[in-house]
Amino acid sequence: MPEGVFGRSDAEIDQLVRGKQSGIAVVGFGYIGTVIGAVLAERGWPVTGIDVRQHIVDEINLGTTSVREPGLDELVANNVQAGRLRATTDFGAVADSDFVIVTVGTPLGPDFEPIVDDIEAAARAVGEQLHAGHLVTLKSTVPPDTTEKLVLPILEEISGLRAGVDFGLAFCPERLAEGRAIRDLTSVPVVVGAVEERSARACSTLWRHTLGVDSVVVDDPRTAEMIKLADNWWIDLNIALANELAKVCDRLGMDVLQVIEAANTLPKVNHNVNILMPSMGVGGYCLTKDPWFVNHLGQSLGLELATPRTSRTVNDTMPAYTYELVKQLLADQGKALETSKVAVLGIAFKNNTGDCRLTPTKYTVELLEHAGCDLSVHDPWVTDEEALTVTKIPLTADIESAVKDADALVFLTGHRQFRQIPVVQLAELATDKCVFLDGRNSFDPAEVRAAGLLYKGIGR
Repeated sequence: MPEGVFGRSDAEIDQLVRGKQSGIAVVGFGYIGTVIGAVLAERGWPVTGIDVRQHIVDEINLGTTSVREPGLDELVANNVQAGRLRATTDFGAVADSDFVIVTVGTPLGPDFEPIVDDIEAAARAVGEQLHAGHLVTLKSTVPPDTTEKLVLPILEEISGLRAGVDFGLAFCPERLAEGRAIRDLTSVPVVVGAVEERSARACSTLWRHTLGVDSVVVDDPRTAEMIKLADNWWIDLNIALANELAKVCDRLGMDVLQVIEAANTLPKVNHNVNILMPSMGVGGYCLTKDPWFVNHLGQSLGLELATPRTSRTVNDTMPAYTYELVKQLLADQGKALETSKVAVLGIAFKNNTGDCRLTPTKYTVELLEHAGCDLSVHDPWVTDEEALTVTKIPLTADIESAVKDADALVFLTGHRQFRQIPVVQLAELATDKCVFLDGRNSFDPAEVRAAGLLYKGIGR
């Protein structure tokens, strides 16, 4: 019987995975790596997170994580204590694990080109520890052909082994949404694009027995790489449509959510029309980056693609649009923005997360700062350190202090904590004729108005 997992019969792989008779090394223990590692450990696997950042390794080994994701703190603490989850800077841990999952980042360069330096470095480090029987899965968002034309040659050159013969290699894009990542990981089908059929079958077996999800097997890694970009391209473009629809509805004095809800009942081909939700902006590490990956890809192929640039351009207008709404709402009440107190509630890029990476709230807050208003900022999910990436204004510890005597309540996220506080309580703390800007369309307009606040949503 061969060592490792790759090269075994389907029945042997099935038995090995069911019995968790192996280890999993997760290379790159940022947001995605931590979620994947903690969930796999919770499912009974011995998981080793590998990261070059010592402070991340130390944090995990203490049973804590700075990644703010619902339920993740508990998973990390429980599985570190149980001995199923640990972290290290030593890539030697790869040699002790049959499965290797690479989740390092791919930031944008100055010309919006993907920077794959960390992918290359990870491939070299993994290659030095690679042995026959390994199954290597890349989950980082990358341009098409990265797995086969960058990662594969490095692994083969350094290890002296052959992909698809001695070790397995596949690309399985990350498909998680922040705020519900743990649920998504155990419910959303996994796309598998492998260098050959045995790698694809081994990957599918792993995901089926560890996460309980189906695999969508495609022809090759480059197809799987394109699928991830296509998903985020579609999402960003759809949100851009929703945001421009919201602007039109604002001018016409109608409720964009009512328009969207009814429009989405129209059957079209195999699915209904599916317009997404407008908001004060799009942020995070994927939607703000991947359309530019696609645009750069088009340029490299001699194509001038309009839709990736359009979606980015439209969605990047929303923070300033939100600022102008606040300014106009105050003016309608005879109040000047520069002499008003504005409470900004929520600065993370998404509801129920503490992630401020590329958050659109940063630009709305900057405009409010430049206006000279009395500004308070509160976000129960964001750490003081993370908040400094958005604003130098110290976070207000509680929402009551933030909204006291405010002329405008500007909700830039719709955290569940905000919706748990009775709106009437906020109205009692704020000034008369206080405006209420719902930047994520998270509140019931009737309830807000009944409390005596002047409601305005994006497109509502």
